[in-house]
Amino acid sequence: MNKRIYILFFFFFNWLSAQEKGTESVYFEFDKFDLNPSQINTIKDLLHSSATPRFDAIQLYGYCDDRGSENYNYNLSNKRVAKVQEILLDYSISQNQIYICEGKGRVIINKDTIKNLDEIRDKNRRVDLIFIKNTTLTSFPASPKLGDLIVLDKVVFEMGSSVLTLKAKKELEKVIASIQKFKSIRFEIKGHVCCTSSKYLDAIDNETDERNLSINRAKRVFSYLRSKGINPYRMSFKGFGNRFPLGKGDEFDRRVEFLITRL
Repeated sequence: MNKRIYILFFFFFNWLSAQEKGTESVYFEFDKFDLNPSQINTIKDLLHSSATPRFDAIQLYGYCDDRGSENYNYNLSNKRVAKVQEILLDYSISQNQIYICEGKGRVIINKDTIKNLDEIRDKNRRVDLIFIKNTTLTSFPASPKLGDLIVLDKVVFEMGSSVLTLKAKKELEKVIASIQKFKSIRFEIKGHVCCTSSKYLDAIDNETDERNLSINRAKRVFSYLRSKGINPYRMSFKGFGNRFPLGKGDEFDRRVEFLITRL
């Protein structure tokens, strides 16, 4: 098998494996963080291909080959991730859909035991795109998965308020117990509002008289979990205003959700 056929077979096999996992990769030239046109077209084709799994979010992880210092390659891998993110945004992927962008640095290999060293290094100069399909749940799962979206019916707020009710706190205590079982899980707290004119993205918080109610609701839950011993580095919070009504009534739109972003 000549070298050209081998490389084509290698990337085709890797593509099939990636499709089964909801993952695809784009590859970079040595010491570069700009993508050549063919790899940009790969991203474009992925976003429009029926073979790509339907997704709610994308994670990006960048890598380098083993040459160069650790710090240099860590920075280079982050630049590669930033470039792929830029291209995704150019092709109308929402920033909210890209919730992890992380450079992993160089991939260490044992050069003395590898015969096809050049091909392996080609493979390691890459960014992986992981397509996540969210699963919506009404309670914290016994076996959480990446992309799980947990909508707790009992963690709702009074109109115009970000104050946690007693009912909401009792429900959050159950969540805390579940979170503490899984020490490596990271998650985003997503705040929502109801009953706001379409010309506004968010509602007014009666306490502050500012139009940031969904953010304050998410932040209030964040602070409550932190006060109960949950490491703040495991969680983030974000307000989504009135953009995602559940269609179940106003009460259920005055809510927060938990999105599992890392296991």
